[in-house]
Formats: sequence, C-alpha cells, structure tokens
Amino acid sequence: MTLRHTDTLATKQTAPVDQRDRAWWLDFTAKTVVFFGGISAIIFIVSIFLFIATQGLDFAVHRLNWADFFTSPIWRPTSSPPQYGALALICGTASISLLAMLIAVPFSLGAAIYIGEFASGKKREWLKILIELLAAIPSVVWGVIGLHVIGPALVNIFHIDIGLCLLNAGIILGLMAAPIMTTIAEDALRAVPDTYREAAEALGATRWQVVWRVVLPHARPGLSAAVLLGIGRAFGETIAVLMASGHAIVMPTSVFDSVRALTATVAAELGETAQGDDHYQALFVLGVLLFGITFVINLTADRIIRGSRRQAT
Repeated sequence: MTLRHTDTLATKQTAPVDQRDRAWWLDFTAKTVVFFGGISAIIFIVSIFLFIATQGLDFAVHRLNWADFFTSPIWRPTSSPPQYGALALICGTASISLLAMLIAVPFSLGAAIYIGEFASGKKREWLKILIELLAAIPSVVWGVIGLHVIGPALVNIFHIDIGLCLLNAGIILGLMAAPIMTTIAEDALRAVPDTYREAAEALGATRWQVVWRVVLPHARPGLSAAVLLGIGRAFGETIAVLMASGHAIVMPTSVFDSVRALTATVAAELGETAQGDDHYQALFVLGVLLFGITFVINLTADRIIRGSRRQAT
C-alpha cells in the first residue's frame, strides 16, 4: 500500500512537468513556423533578385554600354554587331501602362463607388461576384479577345491598317487591371466608418456630397494603393501584351502604332537564345530593370499611403 501510494504521488508530480514541456515545445514550434512564414516573402524576393542579377551580371559589367541601353531605341541582339538599346521597349511599356490606367481608373473607381455606396442587397453581391469573375479570366483569354475582337473593331472604326497596336494593348490591360482595382477600392470605401456618413447626412449633405466630401478623402490611402497595384499589374503583364500590341520595336508616336513591352520581349526571345551568351544575359538585364521599376512603384505606393495616413490623422 505504501509503495502504491508513493508511485501515485510521483505520477501526480511529474504529470504537470510533462504538460509544461509539451506546451513549451508546441509554443516554440508555432513561433518558428510563423516566423519563417513571415520572412518567406523576403527570402523569395531576395532569392529571385539574386538569381536574375547573377545571370546577367558579367554582361552588364563588362560588355553592356549603359548609355546606349537607356538612350538607343534599337534592339538588335542578333545583328553584327549586336545592339542592345532598350529605350523603345521602356517607352512601349510605359505608354501601354499609362493608357491602361487612363481607361481603368475611371471605370474601377466609378464601379467601386457604386458598389460600396449606392448598391445594396443582392445587387451588390452579384456585382462583386461578377467583378471577381472578371479578375479570374486568364491573361491569354484577354489576349485572344484583343487579337480577334478589339483588333478588328479598331480597324473598322478608325480605318487603320492593323488593329494590333498601343490602343489595343491599353484597352486590354485596362480591362484586366480594372477588376482588381475595383475590389481594393471598394474595400477601402467600406473601411470608412459609418459614423462619418451619418454625421455628414445629419448636417444636411446629399448622398453624393457625403461620398465626395467625406468618404473619398478618408479612403484616399486605399484608393492610391488600388491605382498603384493596377500600374504594377500593367507593367508586369506579358501574354496579353504580346498578343495585342503588335510586338514591333518602335518609338510610339500615336496610339495606333505597334509597340513592344519589356515583358513581352523577355517572353518571346528567352526560349530562342543559348544559355549564357550575350543575348541571354541581356534579357536578364531587362528582368533586373523590370524588378527595379516594380520596386519603385511599390516604394511610391508606400510613401503615398503613409503620407495620406498622416494627413488623415
């Protein structure tokens, strides 16, 4: 009886210790998983940048003429001697993105305001579902629409020789970026407290005055983020631009000119180059340039959002 009682006391004393050890290990494991999950994005981004940079580093340091790269519109990597001028590619990408934003911003902000402030009930839910479905359409489908629908329509309307041009690519990219921008903008509008709306209505403001004077100023950081995310989508799009822009290395002087984007150049030429040669490395230099442009866009978005938050407070 005495031995059995002693064993029972020992078991009761060691059980809490085992439970504490188990809880400590579970807590440590959870913290470790969450920590690595949190820094995984940083690790992936740094790894991707290092891979892209190292692939074109030797060519960029020893054989690339950086003055011609940024000032020459001639991109002829297979000529003799080869010419690596990216100015036409940069201008093509910038012009397509600018035109896309001119098309997408009014539509996306207007749709977000209607869904967030005027629509209600099932109408709002159905509109949100349809917009999310538009965002889920693959880019190659948009490219086919630009190739077989918008291109012929532009030829018939404006009587131009070819419909694969800057305007076609801008319309397609605007339609692609608008759903994402609408979703983020609508979330930003819904995040404005209802007490602000109620206070403005109590002072006699109309529905539109509430939206224009109260809701939009307080939602400015989120709206800015939506626009900049759309710009990033336009800069990073590849297949649709390749199919709708005409893919011609030309400095754009009109919306009906065929242009070529940086992303489309990398996608079209990388599979035809020998790994390690100058042409191959030049394409990775274009990749580094795209990476830098994306970084500047994200940094600008962060600064705008932070500045807007300071003004709001």
